[in-house]
Amino acid sequence: MRNHQFFITSAVLFVFLSTGCSPKAIDTTSNSAGDESTEVVSMDGPPPATVDVDSHASEGPHHGTLVELGNEEFHAEVVHDDTSVTIYVLDAAATKAVAIEAAEVIINLMHDGVPEQFKLAANPDNGDPSGRSSRFMLTDAELVGHIDDEAAAPKLMMTIDGTPYRGEIKHEHDGHDHSGHDH
Repeated sequence: MRNHQFFITSAVLFVFLSTGCSPKAIDTTSNSAGDESTEVVSMDGPPPATVDVDSHASEGPHHGTLVELGNEEFHAEVVHDDTSVTIYVLDAAATKAVAIEAAEVIINLMHDGVPEQFKLAANPDNGDPSGRSSRFMLTDAELVGHIDDEAAAPKLMMTIDGTPYRGEIKHEHDGHDHSGHDH
């Protein structure tokens, strides 16, 4: 038993001495929700801080719902009011606009068991290069009426640099009002 305690004490001392006093990052997966996080440990200075490794924005820069495209290569942001739907194409971090060479993007959904398709036309945002758009819009009360309906299972389809992408439009129903945002 005494040899075992000596071994553990020696191992701890070795780790402590070999790390020195500079900050080191330690990956952990031990929070209650099971999310991955990184714990930053510093021998001097403030207490340890935890940073989410898989940090995703919960909403887009226009306060809309994010849609993952591909393996998070791109994101789209869905924003709507009472009469129109706007799609913004964003980068992998969902923070910056990505202007694509497309005349339209498509939303497919089901309504009363019947598939419906809505085409949102390119409406270039300020700063989009000529012939490209990061914003797509459609004024259609029917689409607005179904886009938040889980039973409609809305899916966004677009092509970026020759690669087709498809993503599910899932809205978090937290009492958030989409009608007061600028487009």
